[in-house]
Amino acid sequence: MTSYENNNNQGQNTPSFENTEIAFRHSSDTDLNRAYWLFKMINVNFLVKIGPPVTNFAMKVGLPIKSIIKATIFKHFCGGETIAECDNTIKNLYSGRVGTILDYSVEGEEEETVFDNTRDEIIRTIERAAKDKAIPLTVFKVTGVGRFGLLEKLDARLKLSDTEEEEWRRVQNRVLAICDKAYKANVPVMIDAEESWIQDTIDLLALTMMTRFNKQKPIVYNTYQMYRHDKLASMLNDHAIAQSEGFILGAKIVRGAYMEKERKRAEEKGYPSPIQPDKKSADLDYDSALDYCTSHINEIAFIAGTHNEESCRLLAELLNTKGIDHKHPHVYFSQLLGMSDNLSFNLAHADYNVAKYVPYGPVKAVLPYLFRRAQENTAIAGQMSRELSLISKERKRRKSA
Repeated sequence: MTSYENNNNQGQNTPSFENTEIAFRHSSDTDLNRAYWLFKMINVNFLVKIGPPVTNFAMKVGLPIKSIIKATIFKHFCGGETIAECDNTIKNLYSGRVGTILDYSVEGEEEETVFDNTRDEIIRTIERAAKDKAIPLTVFKVTGVGRFGLLEKLDARLKLSDTEEEEWRRVQNRVLAICDKAYKANVPVMIDAEESWIQDTIDLLALTMMTRFNKQKPIVYNTYQMYRHDKLASMLNDHAIAQSEGFILGAKIVRGAYMEKERKRAEEKGYPSPIQPDKKSADLDYDSALDYCTSHINEIAFIAGTHNEESCRLLAELLNTKGIDHKHPHVYFSQLLGMSDNLSFNLAHADYNVAKYVPYGPVKAVLPYLFRRAQENTAIAGQMSRELSLISKERKRRKSA
């Protein structure tokens, strides 16, 4: 029994995810109306498909579309263009007991100077988190500090040139600098998962960092995408390594974000798809991962990144039935800013640890992230309908109050 077990749980009942008053307490009527029309637009697949090329063209020729994007989709899904611009979002979330994960969402760059700047910006998020209890976790992507093509070559086990070897050392040093800063500041940092054809290299980097920095407490977390059929086994294998090497495994458990791209590439290149055969298989592995982590709560610290109500309900029940305190520092629920507020705020209200990803960065640089969010959302069966129904329910409640 750890000191966190059987200790002041705020009630044993699983929280309701239908309470829209709690879910949207932080949202003004203007916020709700904007969200309603935004989700209605995202729900139209045609608009989501034509949006990226039309927007990119408009910005390229200098049309004043940035202000429109910043006032609509950017405002809903992002905290701002800088850390300072995220202040209101951070405070707003924390007023509902929800923490912030500052996510510098610049991606797809190629220049070394950009990679150095991104490293420095991620370190600034760690410095901000170290002095702000409203920011319990930080995050970065390896492709934010290193070239995708280089990682792809490493994953394929192709020989690097001398120049590429030196480039790879710089990538490793950037990752080390970030994790070392997190360790010294006592701020956990998550390494996001990416495409399967660069993931082995990322996994090895993450494991190396965990071996170094997770001896006393979880500082570095790797991400396991359970829509891949091999990732539950991968997490269990890493736990075995952690046990033998004497460190705490840090695991962010998600379903995944690259399904259509993964299947298309596998088909084009003629190799077996790494993606689960169906959603049921992904759900089973995801929930099995939650069960496994809660059964090894002293040895694994984990973040359940999910917008799935059943998985959130299951984890809440697992904590209750296994006598693990809602506020155990090894367990966090996590969702994205602008989505599933019914999960985030109702879980936080029931005294579970919850933090939302708050992407930020220059509007133009964050566009790939925003377009991916919109495209993923339309691919999630029922997600937009669910968001719209909850927003509509709260609008009606306020009108009748």
